[in-house]
Amino acid sequence: MPELPEIEIVKQSLDKKVKFEKIKKVVVRNRSLRFKVPKNFESILKNKIIKKISRKSKYLILHLGNICCVIHLGMSGTIHIINSKNSNKHSNTSFYGSLNLPLKHNHIEFFLRNSQFVYNDPRRFGFFIILKKENLLNFFKNIGPEPLDNQFNINYIENYFKNKKKNIKSFLLDQKFVSGIGNIYANEILFICKINPLQKVKYLTKIDIKKIRYFSKLILNRAIKKGGSSIKDFKNVEGQNGSYQNQFKVYKRENLKCLNKGCTGKIKKKFISKRSTFFCNNCQK
Repeated sequence: MPELPEIEIVKQSLDKKVKFEKIKKVVVRNRSLRFKVPKNFESILKNKIIKKISRKSKYLILHLGNICCVIHLGMSGTIHIINSKNSNKHSNTSFYGSLNLPLKHNHIEFFLRNSQFVYNDPRRFGFFIILKKENLLNFFKNIGPEPLDNQFNINYIENYFKNKKKNIKSFLLDQKFVSGIGNIYANEILFICKINPLQKVKYLTKIDIKKIRYFSKLILNRAIKKGGSSIKDFKNVEGQNGSYQNQFKVYKRENLKCLNKGCTGKIKKKFISKRSTFFCNNCQK
């Protein structure tokens, strides 16, 4: 599933391609996404202008005047921009997928002036929800701050962790605690912090907490600058791959030597909360 850096790249890509475009027509080919696409979806969006594209955690938001369309890509959703004058010229702006789209998975299409905005999702875990602008804040009330937010500070983390027994890896994946971090970046953050993913948060020191805050922000910003992590065929609208996967220190490096200078440890793999977890058996004791 795409994490915060990848969704940020999708947002930046869409901002270049569809901002200020008018939605001339909407076609829904399959309403059975994670949440049923309402019958009036097409008529509500028709003739709306995409005034702004923003991101909140792992969600994309199309601002359409007095309403917003909130998009979540789920496990396998991708957004493609197809040039109307040349159907062979199109861009995969998203995390997974191929440019050669199986048409049966093209569930929603926005027809713009010179292009089409196509949502393709084989597993159909993504969704599109229309909200009134004033209800947007309430929609996100149950997700925590992003690592990039000022609210994600030492006091917030300490208070949240107080007397909690859950391990730190599970907390980093808990979107109510901090939003936008997924399995890939949780592994990388804990490695650079030299914290064991099974460490219970109530035993973390203030120095540990400072590291988690600092390196969460650092790693996500680095990933954004590198265009995200390309798994399979992710590309931005310029057709460029993300490259942060080339800087992974632990993710998918099971049984390989630890990359920390002077460390003789190896990267091990365990399942924590049913998610694959990679860590150094020496640095992260």
